[in-house]
Amino acid sequence: MNMPLMEVKNLTKRFGGLIAVNDVSFSVKEGEILSIIGPNGAGKSTLFKLISSFLPATSGQVIYQGEDITSMSPHLVARKGIIRTFQETTIFRNMTVIDNVVVAHHLQSKASLLGFFFGSPAARSDEARFRESASEILDYLGLQDVKEMKASTLPHGYLRALGIAIGMAARPKLLLLDEPFAGMNSDETAHAMQMVRGIRDRGVTVLLVEHDMSAVMNISDRIVVLNFGKKIAEGEPAAIQSDEAVIEAYLGREDEEVGY
Repeated sequence: MNMPLMEVKNLTKRFGGLIAVNDVSFSVKEGEILSIIGPNGAGKSTLFKLISSFLPATSGQVIYQGEDITSMSPHLVARKGIIRTFQETTIFRNMTVIDNVVVAHHLQSKASLLGFFFGSPAARSDEARFRESASEILDYLGLQDVKEMKASTLPHGYLRALGIAIGMAARPKLLLLDEPFAGMNSDETAHAMQMVRGIRDRGVTVLLVEHDMSAVMNISDRIVVLNFGKKIAEGEPAAIQSDEAVIEAYLGREDEEVGY
């Protein structure tokens, strides 16, 4: 049996008397799209911060590719291939779309900072390589038509997509998407879902937090449900839709009849 890409083992985070994440365990298989859902305040964003080491765990472990990364600094976790995009991604709004993605490649630079300043051969080589990679990322995310536009002029859905493109520039093995469909209309959501599937098809495992239940049910291989910091269910979308604890805690009785 193949080892999971990542295992979350009995992860707990306390803030004083508040237990935000309470003894949560699950695994992420390589090549899947796994969604984490739950009501507001269920602990989803805190769990993301624990996995990416932006917050220290009170107890428990995060095992990635067989290695305990629980206490590692965030930049080392990122270098291992766990990349988190944010609800409000830091985007250089006065730069073009492609330049934003080029800048995001600079962690992989072989040239020194001085080399970039003085335009050394290594720096010029890096710049050409980064621009080619950025163009490829934008093409397969469906952003080829807006490459040369200023980020400040993009509609909301495209800004979200640019945030994902910036995350992809770091060459993730596991991409953590924080509400990638938030605030989108139905057309934007459909495009974003296609984009996330495309990322997975290129060999990147996806872990996402999302409130849009229709999108979650359509895009996920498996779903983990949190409520008051505890995991109350885990399984494929069909099983989650019919789970009594989930219906009570999150989906609501009326949603049972609506269907997805």
